[in-house]
Amino acid sequence: MEPKDERLPRWSLGSGSGLRYGSFVNSLSSLTPKAEEREKPAISPRRAYVAVAVLCYINLLNYTERYTIAGVLPNIQKFFDISDSMAALIQTVFISSFLLLAPLFGYLGDRYNRKYIMIGGLTMWLVTAAGSSFVTESYFWLLMLLRAMVGIGEASYSTIAPTIIGDLFVGTRRSAMICVFYICIPVGSGLGYITGAGVATLTGDWRWALRITPILGVVGLVLLVFLCPNPPRGAAETNGEGVTGESSYKQDLKYLLKNKSYVWSSLGVTATAFLTGAMAFWMPTFLSRARVSQGLLPPCFKEPCNNTDSYIFGAVTVVTGILGACLGSGLSRWFGVRVTNVDPVICAVGLLGSAPCLFITIFLASASIPATYVFIFIGGVLISLNWAVMADILLYVVIPTRRATAEALQISVCHLLGDAGSPYLVGVISDAIRKSKPATHDWSFLSLKYSLLVCPFAGILGGLFFLMTSIYITGDRMAAARLVEGTVNGSLLAFYSLQMVIPYNPDSNRTTFFSALVTC
Repeated sequence: MEPKDERLPRWSLGSGSGLRYGSFVNSLSSLTPKAEEREKPAISPRRAYVAVAVLCYINLLNYTERYTIAGVLPNIQKFFDISDSMAALIQTVFISSFLLLAPLFGYLGDRYNRKYIMIGGLTMWLVTAAGSSFVTESYFWLLMLLRAMVGIGEASYSTIAPTIIGDLFVGTRRSAMICVFYICIPVGSGLGYITGAGVATLTGDWRWALRITPILGVVGLVLLVFLCPNPPRGAAETNGEGVTGESSYKQDLKYLLKNKSYVWSSLGVTATAFLTGAMAFWMPTFLSRARVSQGLLPPCFKEPCNNTDSYIFGAVTVVTGILGACLGSGLSRWFGVRVTNVDPVICAVGLLGSAPCLFITIFLASASIPATYVFIFIGGVLISLNWAVMADILLYVVIPTRRATAEALQISVCHLLGDAGSPYLVGVISDAIRKSKPATHDWSFLSLKYSLLVCPFAGILGGLFFLMTSIYITGDRMAAARLVEGTVNGSLLAFYSLQMVIPYNPDSNRTTFFSALVTC
Protein backbone atom coordinates (compact mmCIF):
# COMPACT_ATOMS: atom_id res chain seq x y z
CA MET A 1 0.00 0.00 0.00
CA GLU A 2 1.33 3.42 -0.92
CA PRO A 3 1.89 5.82 2.02
CA LYS A 4 -0.62 8.35 0.63
CA ASP A 5 -3.41 5.77 0.87
CA GLU A 6 -2.70 4.65 4.40
CA ARG A 7 -4.65 5.54 7.53
CA LEU A 8 -3.73 5.34 11.17
CA PRO A 9 -5.09 2.17 12.73
CA ARG A 10 -7.57 2.31 15.59
CA TRP A 11 -6.28 1.25 18.95
CA SER A 12 -7.80 -1.46 21.11
CA LEU A 13 -7.95 -1.55 24.89
CA GLY A 14 -7.82 -4.87 26.64
CA SER A 15 -11.04 -6.30 27.99
CA GLY A 16 -9.80 -6.93 31.49
CA SER A 17 -10.45 -4.67 34.40
CA GLY A 18 -6.79 -3.91 35.09
CA LEU A 19 -4.46 -1.54 33.32
CA ARG A 20 -2.84 -3.23 30.37
CA TYR A 21 -1.83 -2.32 26.87
CA GLY A 22 -4.02 -3.14 23.90
CA SER A 23 -3.42 -4.29 20.37
CA PHE A 24 -4.05 -3.14 16.84
CA VAL A 25 -7.34 -4.29 15.38
CA ASN A 26 -6.89 -3.60 11.69
CA SER A 27 -4.49 -4.51 8.92
CA LEU A 28 -0.80 -4.75 9.70
CA SER A 29 0.05 -3.22 6.36
CA SER A 30 -1.24 0.24 7.25
CA LEU A 31 1.67 1.35 9.40
CA THR A 32 3.19 4.48 7.88
CA PRO A 33 0.62 7.28 7.89
CA LYS A 34 1.68 10.79 7.13
CA ALA A 35 2.23 13.07 10.10
CA GLU A 36 -0.46 15.46 8.93
CA GLU A 37 -2.94 12.57 8.74
CA ARG A 38 -2.18 11.59 12.30
CA GLU A 39 -2.95 15.10 13.52
CA LYS A 40 -6.15 15.49 11.50
CA PRO A 41 -9.19 15.05 13.77
CA ALA A 42 -12.00 12.69 12.78
CA ILE A 43 -14.55 15.47 13.41
CA SER A 44 -13.78 19.05 12.39
CA PRO A 45 -13.79 21.61 15.23
CA ARG A 46 -16.69 23.49 13.64
CA ARG A 47 -18.81 20.36 13.40
CA ALA A 48 -17.88 19.42 16.97
CA TYR A 49 -19.09 22.78 18.31
CA VAL A 50 -22.33 22.49 16.32
CA ALA A 51 -22.86 19.02 17.77
CA VAL A 52 -22.40 20.33 21.31
CA ALA A 53 -24.92 23.11 20.61
CA VAL A 54 -27.49 20.53 19.45
CA LEU A 55 -26.86 18.30 22.47
CA CYS A 56 -27.17 21.27 24.82
CA TYR A 57 -30.45 22.33 23.21
CA ILE A 58 -31.95 18.88 23.71
CA ASN A 59 -30.60 18.67 27.28
CA LEU A 60 -32.20 22.03 28.01
CA LEU A 61 -35.56 20.74 26.77
CA ASN A 62 -35.17 17.53 28.79
CA TYR A 63 -34.94 19.40 32.07
CA THR A 64 -37.51 21.98 31.06
CA GLU A 65 -40.02 19.20 30.48
CA ARG A 66 -39.01 17.39 33.67
CA TYR A 67 -39.77 20.36 35.93
CA THR A 68 -42.81 21.70 34.10
CA ILE A 69 -44.80 19.32 36.33
CA ALA A 70 -43.38 21.02 39.45
CA GLY A 71 -44.32 24.44 38.05
CA VAL A 72 -48.01 23.50 37.86
CA LEU A 73 -48.10 21.00 40.75
CA PRO A 74 -50.86 22.76 42.76
CA ASN A 75 -53.06 22.71 39.66
CA ILE A 76 -52.41 19.00 39.13
CA GLN A 77 -53.22 18.24 42.76
CA LYS A 78 -56.54 20.07 42.48
CA PHE A 79 -57.38 18.49 39.11
CA PHE A 80 -56.77 14.89 40.21
CA ASP A 81 -57.60 15.53 43.91
CA ILE A 82 -54.42 13.86 45.18
CA SER A 83 -52.33 14.21 48.35
CA ASP A 84 -48.70 15.34 48.65
CA SER A 85 -47.38 11.77 48.57
CA MET A 86 -49.41 10.87 45.46
CA ALA A 87 -48.30 14.06 43.74
CA ALA A 88 -44.66 13.25 44.47
CA LEU A 89 -45.22 9.77 43.05
CA ILE A 90 -45.45 11.34 39.57
CA GLN A 91 -41.78 12.29 39.79
CA THR A 92 -40.81 9.05 41.51
CA VAL A 93 -42.30 6.89 38.73
CA PHE A 94 -40.54 9.00 36.10
CA ILE A 95 -37.15 8.75 37.80
CA SER A 96 -37.59 5.03 38.56
CA SER A 97 -38.04 4.10 34.89
CA PHE A 98 -35.16 6.44 34.08
CA LEU A 99 -32.76 4.66 36.42
CA LEU A 100 -33.89 1.13 35.53
CA LEU A 101 -33.22 1.61 31.81
CA ALA A 102 -30.03 3.67 32.16
CA PRO A 103 -27.73 0.59 32.56
CA LEU A 104 -29.16 -0.93 29.38
CA PHE A 105 -28.53 2.22 27.38
CA GLY A 106 -25.05 2.49 28.90
CA TYR A 107 -24.25 -1.05 27.77
CA LEU A 108 -25.58 -0.34 24.28
CA GLY A 109 -23.83 3.04 24.14
CA ASP A 110 -20.42 1.44 24.68
CA ARG A 111 -20.99 -1.08 21.88
CA TYR A 112 -23.35 0.28 19.22
CA ASN A 113 -24.09 3.49 17.30
CA ARG A 114 -24.86 6.09 19.94
CA LYS A 115 -26.59 8.48 17.58
CA TYR A 116 -29.23 5.93 16.58
CA ILE A 117 -29.89 5.07 20.24
CA MET A 118 -30.44 8.74 21.10
CA ILE A 119 -32.77 9.23 18.12
CA GLY A 120 -34.93 6.30 19.21
CA GLY A 121 -35.05 7.48 22.82
CA LEU A 122 -35.83 11.07 21.91
CA THR A 123 -38.69 9.94 19.66
CA MET A 124 -40.26 7.98 22.54
CA TRP A 125 -39.80 10.99 24.82
CA LEU A 126 -41.62 13.32 22.42
CA VAL A 127 -44.59 11.01 21.89
CA THR A 128 -45.15 10.09 25.55
CA ALA A 129 -44.55 13.62 26.90
CA ALA A 130 -47.16 15.02 24.54
CA GLY A 131 -49.55 12.14 25.29
CA SER A 132 -49.45 12.81 29.04
CA SER A 133 -51.14 16.17 28.47
CA PHE A 134 -54.34 14.50 27.22
CA VAL A 135 -55.06 12.39 30.31
CA THR A 136 -58.46 13.04 31.91
CA GLU A 137 -59.07 13.39 35.65
CA SER A 138 -60.32 9.81 36.11
CA TYR A 139 -57.17 8.26 34.59
CA PHE A 140 -54.42 9.31 36.97
CA TRP A 141 -52.82 5.86 36.54
CA LEU A 142 -52.40 6.58 32.81
CA LEU A 143 -50.55 9.80 33.61
CA MET A 144 -48.19 7.76 35.80
CA LEU A 145 -47.62 5.22 33.02
CA LEU A 146 -46.87 7.89 30.42
CA ARG A 147 -44.48 9.67 32.78
CA ALA A 148 -42.65 6.37 33.25
CA MET A 149 -42.27 6.04 29.48
CA VAL A 150 -40.96 9.62 29.30
CA GLY A 151 -38.24 8.49 31.72
CA ILE A 152 -37.26 5.66 29.36
CA GLY A 153 -36.77 8.12 26.52
CA GLU A 154 -34.71 10.51 28.62
CA ALA A 155 -32.51 7.68 29.93
CA SER A 156 -31.19 6.96 26.44
CA TYR A 157 -30.15 10.57 25.89
CA SER A 158 -28.82 11.53 29.32
CA THR A 159 -26.64 8.43 29.47
CA ILE A 160 -24.98 8.80 26.07
CA ALA A 161 -24.78 12.53 25.26
CA PRO A 162 -21.95 13.38 27.74
CA THR A 163 -19.80 10.57 26.34
CA ILE A 164 -20.08 12.02 22.83
CA ILE A 165 -18.87 15.39 24.11
CA GLY A 166 -16.03 13.56 25.87
CA ASP A 167 -15.01 12.05 22.52
CA LEU A 168 -15.09 15.40 20.69
CA PHE A 169 -12.88 17.42 23.05
CA VAL A 170 -10.07 16.95 25.53
CA GLY A 171 -8.45 18.97 28.32
CA THR A 172 -9.74 22.46 29.10
CA ARG A 173 -11.96 22.52 26.02
CA ARG A 174 -13.72 19.40 27.20
CA SER A 175 -14.22 20.95 30.64
CA ALA A 176 -15.67 24.07 29.04
CA MET A 177 -18.05 22.09 26.81
CA ILE A 178 -19.15 19.88 29.70
CA CYS A 179 -19.75 23.05 31.72
CA VAL A 180 -22.02 24.42 28.99
CA PHE A 181 -23.85 21.09 28.72
CA TYR A 182 -24.48 20.83 32.45
CA ILE A 183 -25.48 24.46 32.81
CA CYS A 184 -28.56 23.32 30.89
CA ILE A 185 -29.66 21.31 33.96
CA PRO A 186 -30.40 24.26 36.29
CA VAL A 187 -31.31 26.56 33.41
CA GLY A 188 -33.71 24.01 31.95
CA SER A 189 -35.15 23.29 35.38
CA GLY A 190 -35.77 26.98 35.98
CA LEU A 191 -37.34 27.40 32.57
CA GLY A 192 -39.56 24.43 33.40
CA TYR A 193 -41.09 26.29 36.35
CA ILE A 194 -41.47 29.47 34.32
CA THR A 195 -42.85 27.71 31.23
CA GLY A 196 -45.28 25.61 33.23
CA ALA A 197 -46.62 28.49 35.27
CA GLY A 198 -46.65 30.93 32.34
CA VAL A 199 -48.44 28.68 29.86
CA ALA A 200 -50.94 27.55 32.50
CA THR A 201 -51.75 31.16 33.36
CA LEU A 202 -51.90 32.25 29.73
CA THR A 203 -54.17 29.44 28.55
CA GLY A 204 -56.02 28.74 31.79
CA ASP A 205 -55.21 25.04 31.35
CA TRP A 206 -52.15 23.34 32.88
CA ARG A 207 -52.20 20.64 30.17
CA TRP A 208 -50.86 23.07 27.59
CA ALA A 209 -47.76 23.49 29.74
CA LEU A 210 -46.91 19.84 29.00
CA ARG A 211 -47.24 20.33 25.23
CA ILE A 212 -44.70 23.11 24.69
CA THR A 213 -41.48 21.11 25.15
CA PRO A 214 -42.54 18.22 22.85
CA ILE A 215 -43.24 20.75 20.10
CA LEU A 216 -39.78 22.27 20.55
CA GLY A 217 -38.36 18.77 20.86
CA VAL A 218 -39.29 17.98 17.26
CA VAL A 219 -36.80 20.65 16.19
CA GLY A 220 -34.17 19.04 18.40
CA LEU A 221 -34.84 15.63 16.86
CA VAL A 222 -34.30 16.98 13.34
CA LEU A 223 -31.09 18.73 14.40
CA LEU A 224 -29.84 15.56 16.06
CA VAL A 225 -30.43 13.51 12.90
CA PHE A 226 -28.60 15.88 10.54
CA LEU A 227 -25.99 17.70 12.65
CA CYS A 228 -24.77 15.37 15.40
CA PRO A 229 -21.97 12.89 14.56
CA ASN A 230 -21.12 9.60 16.24
CA PRO A 231 -17.36 10.06 16.87
CA PRO A 232 -15.06 7.09 17.50
CA ARG A 233 -14.81 6.31 21.21
CA GLY A 234 -11.74 8.02 22.62
CA ALA A 235 -11.31 10.10 19.46
CA ALA A 236 -10.19 13.20 21.35
CA GLU A 237 -7.40 11.32 23.12
CA THR A 238 -6.14 9.47 20.01
CA ASN A 239 -6.06 12.16 17.30
CA GLY A 240 -9.41 11.14 15.89
CA GLU A 241 -8.89 7.40 15.45
CA GLY A 242 -10.59 6.28 18.64
CA VAL A 243 -10.16 3.33 20.97
CA THR A 244 -11.90 0.01 20.62
CA GLY A 245 -12.33 -2.73 23.16
CA GLU A 246 -14.22 -5.93 23.71
CA SER A 247 -15.33 -6.62 27.25
CA SER A 248 -18.30 -8.12 29.02
CA TYR A 249 -20.65 -6.10 31.16
CA LYS A 250 -19.36 -7.96 34.21
CA GLN A 251 -15.79 -6.90 33.40
CA ASP A 252 -16.93 -3.29 32.96
CA LEU A 253 -18.63 -3.32 36.37
CA LYS A 254 -15.58 -4.90 37.99
CA TYR A 255 -13.35 -2.18 36.55
CA LEU A 256 -15.67 0.60 37.75
CA LEU A 257 -16.13 -0.79 41.26
CA LYS A 258 -12.35 -0.93 41.68
CA ASN A 259 -12.12 2.74 40.72
CA LYS A 260 -12.38 4.41 44.13
CA SER A 261 -12.72 7.92 42.73
CA TYR A 262 -15.65 6.79 40.60
CA VAL A 263 -17.36 5.05 43.53
CA TRP A 264 -17.01 7.89 46.03
CA SER A 265 -17.90 10.59 43.51
CA SER A 266 -20.99 8.59 42.48
CA LEU A 267 -22.10 8.57 46.12
CA GLY A 268 -21.56 12.33 46.19
CA VAL A 269 -23.63 12.74 43.04
CA THR A 270 -26.34 10.59 44.67
CA ALA A 271 -26.51 12.87 47.71
CA THR A 272 -26.67 15.89 45.41
CA ALA A 273 -29.52 14.29 43.46
CA PHE A 274 -31.43 13.56 46.69
CA LEU A 275 -31.08 17.15 47.83
CA THR A 276 -31.85 18.89 44.55
CA GLY A 277 -34.64 16.46 43.61
CA ALA A 278 -36.64 17.12 46.75
CA MET A 279 -36.00 20.87 46.88
CA ALA A 280 -36.68 21.39 43.18
CA PHE A 281 -39.97 19.49 43.29
CA TRP A 282 -41.39 20.94 46.50
CA MET A 283 -39.90 24.44 46.89
CA PRO A 284 -42.43 26.40 44.76
CA THR A 285 -45.32 24.69 46.59
CA PHE A 286 -43.62 25.27 49.94
CA LEU A 287 -43.17 28.99 49.25
CA SER A 288 -46.76 29.27 48.03
CA ARG A 289 -48.02 27.71 51.27
CA ALA A 290 -45.75 30.07 53.21
CA ARG A 291 -47.48 33.04 51.56
CA VAL A 292 -50.88 31.61 52.48
CA SER A 293 -49.70 31.06 56.05
CA GLN A 294 -48.58 34.71 56.29
CA GLY A 295 -51.85 35.93 54.77
CA LEU A 296 -50.15 37.23 51.62
CA LEU A 297 -52.20 34.94 49.35
CA PRO A 298 -55.69 33.44 49.62
CA PRO A 299 -55.86 29.62 49.76
CA CYS A 300 -56.31 27.82 46.44
CA PHE A 301 -59.54 25.84 46.26
CA LYS A 302 -59.87 25.56 42.47
CA GLU A 303 -57.43 25.64 39.57
CA PRO A 304 -55.72 27.66 38.22
CA CYS A 305 -53.80 28.44 41.41
CA ASN A 306 -51.48 31.40 41.91
CA ASN A 307 -48.10 30.55 40.34
CA THR A 308 -46.06 33.56 41.48
CA ASP A 309 -43.44 31.48 43.28
CA SER A 310 -42.99 29.19 40.27
CA TYR A 311 -41.96 32.25 38.22
CA ILE A 312 -39.61 33.61 40.89
CA PHE A 313 -38.08 30.28 41.86
CA GLY A 314 -37.62 29.41 38.19
CA ALA A 315 -35.78 32.66 37.50
CA VAL A 316 -33.59 32.19 40.58
CA THR A 317 -32.77 28.64 39.47
CA VAL A 318 -31.70 29.84 36.02
CA VAL A 319 -29.43 32.60 37.37
CA THR A 320 -27.87 30.53 40.16
CA GLY A 321 -27.32 27.63 37.76
CA ILE A 322 -25.39 29.77 35.28
CA LEU A 323 -23.37 31.56 37.97
CA GLY A 324 -22.60 28.42 39.96
CA ALA A 325 -21.65 26.23 36.99
CA CYS A 326 -19.40 28.91 35.46
CA LEU A 327 -17.81 29.65 38.84
CA GLY A 328 -17.21 25.97 39.57
CA SER A 329 -15.71 25.34 36.14
CA GLY A 330 -13.56 28.47 36.42
CA LEU A 331 -12.25 27.47 39.85
CA SER A 332 -11.46 24.01 38.50
CA ARG A 333 -9.37 25.44 35.63
CA TRP A 334 -7.72 28.08 37.80
CA PHE A 335 -6.59 25.81 40.65
CA GLY A 336 -6.34 22.58 38.63
CA VAL A 337 -2.79 23.31 37.52
CA ARG A 338 -1.54 23.57 41.09
CA VAL A 339 -4.00 21.39 43.03
CA THR A 340 -4.54 18.03 41.36
CA ASN A 341 -7.52 17.05 43.51
CA VAL A 342 -9.31 20.40 43.34
CA ASP A 343 -12.47 19.14 41.57
CA PRO A 344 -13.90 16.99 44.39
CA VAL A 345 -12.86 19.66 46.90
CA ILE A 346 -14.96 22.22 44.99
CA CYS A 347 -17.93 19.84 45.09
CA ALA A 348 -17.47 19.24 48.82
CA VAL A 349 -17.27 22.95 49.61
CA GLY A 350 -20.40 23.61 47.55
CA LEU A 351 -22.52 20.98 49.31
CA LEU A 352 -21.24 21.66 52.82
CA GLY A 353 -21.72 25.39 52.33
CA SER A 354 -25.25 24.98 51.01
CA ALA A 355 -26.46 23.04 54.07
CA PRO A 356 -26.71 26.02 56.48
CA CYS A 357 -28.31 28.10 53.73
CA LEU A 358 -31.02 25.49 53.31
CA PHE A 359 -31.66 25.32 57.06
CA ILE A 360 -32.12 29.10 57.16
CA THR A 361 -34.34 28.98 54.06
CA ILE A 362 -36.70 26.43 55.59
CA PHE A 363 -37.15 28.29 58.89
CA LEU A 364 -37.12 31.82 57.46
CA ALA A 365 -40.00 31.18 55.04
CA SER A 366 -42.61 31.68 57.77
CA ALA A 367 -41.26 35.17 58.55
CA SER A 368 -40.00 36.79 55.33
CA ILE A 369 -40.36 35.58 51.75
CA PRO A 370 -37.82 38.09 50.26
CA ALA A 371 -35.16 37.08 52.81
CA THR A 372 -35.92 33.44 52.06
CA TYR A 373 -35.16 34.00 48.39
CA VAL A 374 -31.80 35.54 49.31
CA PHE A 375 -30.69 32.33 51.01
CA ILE A 376 -32.21 30.23 48.22
CA PHE A 377 -30.01 32.20 45.83
CA ILE A 378 -26.83 31.68 47.88
CA GLY A 379 -27.56 27.98 48.41
CA GLY A 380 -28.37 27.54 44.72
CA VAL A 381 -25.04 29.03 43.63
CA LEU A 382 -23.13 26.76 46.02
CA ILE A 383 -24.94 23.62 44.85
CA SER A 384 -24.48 24.59 41.20
CA LEU A 385 -20.70 24.68 41.64
CA ASN A 386 -20.91 20.92 41.26
CA TRP A 387 -22.77 20.40 37.98
CA ALA A 388 -19.96 20.62 35.43
CA VAL A 389 -17.21 19.49 37.81
CA MET A 390 -18.99 16.24 38.75
CA ALA A 391 -19.38 15.27 35.11
CA ASP A 392 -15.77 16.11 34.28
CA ILE A 393 -14.56 13.85 37.10
CA LEU A 394 -16.25 10.84 35.53
CA LEU A 395 -14.81 11.55 32.08
CA TYR A 396 -11.19 11.68 33.19
CA VAL A 397 -11.11 8.83 35.72
CA VAL A 398 -12.80 6.29 33.39
CA ILE A 399 -11.34 5.00 30.11
CA PRO A 400 -13.24 5.94 26.90
CA THR A 401 -14.63 2.48 26.13
CA ARG A 402 -16.41 2.31 29.49
CA ARG A 403 -17.68 5.85 29.88
CA ALA A 404 -21.25 5.17 28.75
CA THR A 405 -21.48 2.25 31.17
CA ALA A 406 -20.01 4.41 33.92
CA GLU A 407 -22.46 7.20 33.13
CA ALA A 408 -25.38 4.76 33.15
CA LEU A 409 -24.39 3.12 36.41
CA GLN A 410 -23.92 6.48 38.10
CA ILE A 411 -27.31 7.65 36.82
CA SER A 412 -28.99 4.49 38.10
CA VAL A 413 -27.45 4.74 41.57
CA CYS A 414 -27.94 8.48 41.99
CA HIS A 415 -31.58 8.30 40.94
CA LEU A 416 -32.36 5.08 42.83
CA LEU A 417 -31.01 6.43 46.11
CA GLY A 418 -31.45 10.10 45.24
CA ASP A 419 -34.21 11.99 43.46
CA ALA A 420 -36.35 8.92 42.67
CA GLY A 421 -37.33 8.67 46.31
CA SER A 422 -36.60 12.04 47.88
CA PRO A 423 -39.70 13.92 46.60
CA TYR A 424 -41.90 10.98 47.59
CA LEU A 425 -40.19 10.66 50.98
CA VAL A 426 -40.78 14.34 51.70
CA GLY A 427 -44.41 13.97 50.62
CA VAL A 428 -44.96 10.92 52.83
CA ILE A 429 -43.41 12.65 55.86
CA SER A 430 -45.52 15.75 55.17
CA ASP A 431 -48.75 13.69 54.97
CA ALA A 432 -47.87 11.80 58.18
CA ILE A 433 -47.20 15.01 60.11
CA ARG A 434 -50.31 16.71 58.75
CA LYS A 435 -52.56 13.83 59.84
CA SER A 436 -51.43 14.23 63.45
CA LYS A 437 -53.55 17.39 63.81
CA PRO A 438 -56.76 18.77 62.30
CA ALA A 439 -56.15 20.05 58.79
CA THR A 440 -55.51 23.79 58.47
CA HIS A 441 -53.59 25.85 55.95
CA ASP A 442 -50.98 26.77 58.56
CA TRP A 443 -50.48 23.15 59.53
CA SER A 444 -50.23 22.14 55.86
CA PHE A 445 -47.34 24.60 55.52
CA LEU A 446 -45.63 23.48 58.74
CA SER A 447 -45.87 19.77 57.86
CA LEU A 448 -44.08 20.37 54.56
CA LYS A 449 -41.57 22.60 56.33
CA TYR A 450 -40.58 19.89 58.81
CA SER A 451 -40.38 17.22 56.12
CA LEU A 452 -37.92 19.31 54.06
CA LEU A 453 -35.37 19.19 56.89
CA VAL A 454 -33.99 15.92 55.52
CA CYS A 455 -32.46 17.83 52.59
CA PRO A 456 -29.65 19.74 54.37
CA PHE A 457 -28.47 16.52 56.00
CA ALA A 458 -28.16 14.96 52.54
CA GLY A 459 -25.99 17.92 51.51
CA ILE A 460 -23.64 17.37 54.45
CA LEU A 461 -23.35 13.67 53.63
CA GLY A 462 -22.60 14.46 49.98
CA GLY A 463 -19.84 16.86 50.99
CA LEU A 464 -18.17 14.11 53.02
CA PHE A 465 -18.36 11.73 50.05
CA PHE A 466 -16.57 14.23 47.82
CA LEU A 467 -13.87 14.75 50.44
CA MET A 468 -13.24 11.00 50.27
CA THR A 469 -13.04 11.29 46.48
CA SER A 470 -10.28 13.89 46.80
CA ILE A 471 -8.05 11.30 48.48
CA TYR A 472 -7.98 8.94 45.49
CA ILE A 473 -8.65 11.09 42.43
CA THR A 474 -5.07 11.98 41.52
CA GLY A 475 -3.96 8.38 41.23
CA ASP A 476 -7.08 7.23 39.40
CA ARG A 477 -6.85 10.07 36.90
CA MET A 478 -3.23 9.26 36.12
CA ALA A 479 -4.06 5.57 35.76
CA ALA A 480 -6.77 6.23 33.17
CA ALA A 481 -4.50 8.62 31.25
CA ARG A 482 -1.63 6.12 31.24
CA LEU A 483 -3.86 3.41 29.87
CA VAL A 484 -5.07 5.46 26.91
CA GLU A 485 -1.81 7.25 26.16
CA GLY A 486 0.29 4.18 26.77
CA THR A 487 -1.80 2.09 24.42
CA VAL A 488 -1.38 4.55 21.56
CA ASN A 489 2.15 5.80 22.11
CA GLY A 490 3.65 2.46 23.14
CA SER A 491 2.19 0.62 20.16
CA LEU A 492 3.18 3.38 17.75
CA LEU A 493 6.74 3.38 19.03
CA ALA A 494 7.12 -0.37 18.63
CA PHE A 495 5.67 -0.51 15.14
CA TYR A 496 7.55 2.48 13.80
CA SER A 497 10.78 1.11 15.26
CA LEU A 498 10.27 -2.13 13.36
CA GLN A 499 9.65 -0.22 10.15
CA MET A 500 12.90 1.68 10.56
CA VAL A 501 15.10 -1.37 11.22
CA ILE A 502 13.42 -3.71 8.69
CA PRO A 503 13.45 -2.37 5.10
CA TYR A 504 10.22 -2.78 3.16
CA ASN A 505 10.26 -5.48 0.50
CA PRO A 506 7.26 -7.43 -0.80
CA ASP A 507 9.22 -10.64 -0.28
CA SER A 508 10.70 -9.74 3.10
CA ASN A 509 9.76 -11.11 6.49
CA ARG A 510 8.66 -7.77 7.96
CA THR A 511 5.06 -8.91 8.31
CA THR A 512 6.31 -11.92 10.26
CA PHE A 513 7.96 -9.59 12.76
CA PHE A 514 4.78 -7.52 12.98
CA SER A 515 2.75 -10.65 13.64
CA ALA A 516 5.16 -11.69 16.34
CA LEU A 517 4.84 -8.28 18.02
CA VAL A 518 1.05 -8.44 17.98
CA THR A 519 1.18 -11.96 19.39
CA CYS A 520 3.27 -10.66 22.29
